[in-house]
Amino acid sequence: MCGSDLWPYRGIEPVKQPSPMGHEYVGVVEAVGGDVRQIRPGQFVVGSFFASDNTCEICRAGYQSSCIHREPVGAGGAQAELLRIPLADGTLVATPELPSDDLVPGLLAASDVLGTGWFGAVAAQVQPGKTVAVVGDGAVGLLAVLAARHFGAERIIAMSRHTDRQKLALDYGATDIVTERGDDGVARVKDLTGGLGAHSVIEAVGTQESMLQAIRSTRPGGHVGYVGVAHGVELPGSELFFSHVHLHGGPAPVRRFLPELIDLITSRTIDPGRVFDLTLPLDRVAEGYTAMDERRAVKTLLRP
Repeated sequence: MCGSDLWPYRGIEPVKQPSPMGHEYVGVVEAVGGDVRQIRPGQFVVGSFFASDNTCEICRAGYQSSCIHREPVGAGGAQAELLRIPLADGTLVATPELPSDDLVPGLLAASDVLGTGWFGAVAAQVQPGKTVAVVGDGAVGLLAVLAARHFGAERIIAMSRHTDRQKLALDYGATDIVTERGDDGVARVKDLTGGLGAHSVIEAVGTQESMLQAIRSTRPGGHVGYVGVAHGVELPGSELFFSHVHLHGGPAPVRRFLPELIDLITSRTIDPGRVFDLTLPLDRVAEGYTAMDERRAVKTLLRP
């Protein structure tokens, strides 16, 4: 279950009729269509929330989530016993062998939240020796911390007000915790960076407050990577003009990163599956939504 699933759950995104939910998935292939050439029944596969052909000009440039033939996989509802994946050859990546059960949560994280946090770090141009701030302490924000550490950031500031999430952020490589929000949070980041702001800031929430906090926490010439699904975000043109801050982001091209992420997970170099702190059978999915909505769980894993 994804934090973005909570937008319709809370009524922020209107739901006018029964709709299938879920866009994060891993599993064993049961059958393939006649045009599928590279994916075979019996393989364990990881996919992304957008199906892509992985061959068009946009895909070859690394933006499979804007593939000219893209389809939203979530329209089929990944919170289900079975899921049909369009454009299977371009969308799915098979693991080298059937993974052990303890690797499954990490591989599931790769299908969205890890790939999204990874893209946030790439878009923010996280580099060795630099300072990174992460706005948001959900699964994406926590895994953005992991990505920033993997990319060699010297200082990683996690902005969080929840003790359990702060602990996981520190375990993933955060060096500082900022509990303040809004202007107070910006001031604290500036205090930690000699008044300049972070070189790179990853925005992983998608609200007006979080976007402004990210922009204002970035030093002139720095980069914001925004991967929170935007709701009601409006950019202040004049402020942005004079900030000299670079903005890049959007729906993560998870497929670009899947081969590398699968290798890092199966080699046990990284452990993104720790963001799942609640596991439920599929027929208790409602409990998972309630737990995430009430912040009693960072992320729920559903099993058939």
